[in-house]
Formats: sequence, C-alpha cells, structure tokens
Amino acid sequence: MDALTPLELDLSTSTLREVNATLHAPDLDADTVVVRHPAGKHSVAVGLTKPISVTIDGHVGYYAAGMNQAADVVINGNAGVGVAENMMSGSVWVKGSASQSAGATAHGGLLVIEGDAAARCGISMKGVDIVVGGSIGHMSAFMAQAGTLVVRGDAGDALGDSIYEARLYVRGTVASLGADCVAKEMGPEHHEQLAALLKAAGHDDDTHEYTRYGSSRTLYHFHVDNASAY
Repeated sequence: MDALTPLELDLSTSTLREVNATLHAPDLDADTVVVRHPAGKHSVAVGLTKPISVTIDGHVGYYAAGMNQAADVVINGNAGVGVAENMMSGSVWVKGSASQSAGATAHGGLLVIEGDAAARCGISMKGVDIVVGGSIGHMSAFMAQAGTLVVRGDAGDALGDSIYEARLYVRGTVASLGADCVAKEMGPEHHEQLAALLKAAGHDDDTHEYTRYGSSRTLYHFHVDNASAY
C-alpha cells in the first residue's frame, strides 16, 4: 500500500480485536488510518506504539486511545470514560466532549478536548498536557502530580484536591478548590507556557484571562493540624 493512501478499517464489518490487531501489526505499512463506524465501542485504538495518524470517525466508548505511545489519534465525536488513560506520548484530539477521567494517570503527550469534560478530568495526571475547550466536572486534577491542565470554561467542585506539582489554568469560574489547592500568581513563564498550549490546541486566548492554580504544599508531610484534610 502507498504510505500516503489512508488505510480504512470498518468496525461494522470487522471485530474490535481485528481492528486493534491491524493497528499493532509489525508490518503495518500505512502512515494514516481511518477507523469507520466505531458506534461507541470500547478500547478502540489502545496501546499504539507507532508514529501513525489514526482518525476514529464517530463516537467511542471507554478507554479509547488509552496507553498511547507516539500515535496521533483524532476522535470525530464524543468519548466515554478514560479517553487517553495512561497515555505516554503522542496526541489524542477529541472533537466532541469527553466523559469522566479523561487523561487519567497519563504520563505525557497532549490531550485536546474541544467540548466539555466530565468529572475527574486529569485525575492523577503524571506529565500529560490537557486542554479542554469547554468546562470540566468535579474532582478534576485530583492528586495531579505533574503536567498541565488548561480549561477554557469553568471547573466544578474540589478542583486540584491533594494536588502535587501539576499546573492548572482556568479561564472561567471554579466552583470550589480541593484540599491544598490555591490560586497562584502568573509569571512570564506561565503566560508563555499557557500560550503555547492554547496555540497547540488551536486557540489564541488572552492568557491574562486565566487564573493559575497549584499546590500550597501543606499536605506534603502529615501534620496533625491538617488531619481533617486528608
């Protein structure tokens, strides 16, 4: 096959196992793959280790593009729970909205969600960059260790609860902050980082419209005075 010709896979005629096996095949000679008719199936295009472009043409279920390494995945629809979960590198771009736990535990790469993301977006993130075009639900960035979460809309309750060293940027309102999460000043390096991530996600917002949030570092070590916050 000509590497410039997209390989088309159809989940209405092939099983999920067959489609994922093709994407993982050592002799795959296509740089671009289109997956048709996903119809909300779970675990589509998981664990990809090749630098290929994969477009999933429709809505997907749980854990789409999870454990991604190197691939660039576009989802032309909405995504269920855990999209890009444990992603290591590459990119995952959701053209619609995402359910709970988007980008959970992800170590690297870029996750873009054009719509909203539900609860626990970026939970326990470990280095991923996430840009959400809309709003996010409660308990997002819970125990976020590293990486960056950018929210162009609003954030739900308990944002950044028990956060470590991740950076959070929110343009809208925050319903409430979680334990140990506080608003922080925006220095030149923060404006530069935020502008770069917004540009990567196709936005050119004024970074001065955003507030940065991070850890106050009072929960790094147990202290009896903070017992009620654990």
